[in-house]
Amino acid sequence: MPIDIRQLRFAVMAADASSFLGAAKKLNVKQSTLSKRVGVLERRLGITLFERSTRGVVLTDPGRAFIEVARRIVRDVDGLRDTAKAVRSGLAGQLSMGFSCSLSSGNLRLVLGDILKDCPGVELDIQESRPDQMLSALQSRLIDVAIHACQISAVGLAHRPLWSERLMLVLPRNHYLLDLEKVFWTDLRDAIFAFSKYSTGPTVARVIRQRLAAHGFEANILVQSNSTETIASLVPYGKFITAIPESAAIAVHPDVAICEIAEPTGTAHLDFAAWWSEDNDNPVLARLFRLVDKRYPSFSTS
Repeated sequence: MPIDIRQLRFAVMAADASSFLGAAKKLNVKQSTLSKRVGVLERRLGITLFERSTRGVVLTDPGRAFIEVARRIVRDVDGLRDTAKAVRSGLAGQLSMGFSCSLSSGNLRLVLGDILKDCPGVELDIQESRPDQMLSALQSRLIDVAIHACQISAVGLAHRPLWSERLMLVLPRNHYLLDLEKVFWTDLRDAIFAFSKYSTGPTVARVIRQRLAAHGFEANILVQSNSTETIASLVPYGKFITAIPESAAIAVHPDVAICEIAEPTGTAHLDFAAWWSEDNDNPVLARLFRLVDKRYPSFSTS
């Protein structure tokens, strides 16, 4: 007959307490129940675990060897239960994330720090990707969630807002735009922009085209295979300027100036959102969104 984990727990506690009565009190059961269960265990094993007397119980030699193993089993079962509870609540497990924004500073770095601090049992797998790569990874369930600043359209995807970041111009330090009190979109009509074909480059380039087109101008944009950081480091030579999300500003070359773009309602910005499969029930993903709501309550969906 199989051995019940509860019987093992009763025997281990009795060995620790050297008393059936003391063990029963700690386990909040009747002494008669505990004594009976230990007796059933002994009969199933075919050995005597305890020598019984009016003073309590003492382990036999076979009992000591058995309790040593039983104690490990009880500890492992308790560990499995704790792990299962942590996984159900999102405190443990794995979260795979695709992103297209800077990790050097800013909102994504803060949120990842939140989840690592709040959920030390969570293993994060993060990868910087283009929107088309993130869509493919979402559909094949290679990632749980994609963090991006533009629409990712596909059947079966859900999304929610996360945060907003200012859109910043990267200019040579002697650029004429820095002499203006504020830089508006119309001031950028003659500018030559360069953007990376990776990360947030295509998204920012699309915003530049749309904003300038709204004022009747066609954007002059160069698309390069270089990274956003490399492009920013070439800005001081005066051949072009670029624009980046606020979170990427810390990584730009020290010989450039950073300038925001003014709009009637404030400053130009990018709205970042999370995208995931509607049938993704990963508890860690739900906990991630709760942490986002806590840090950015104005973007909360609750």
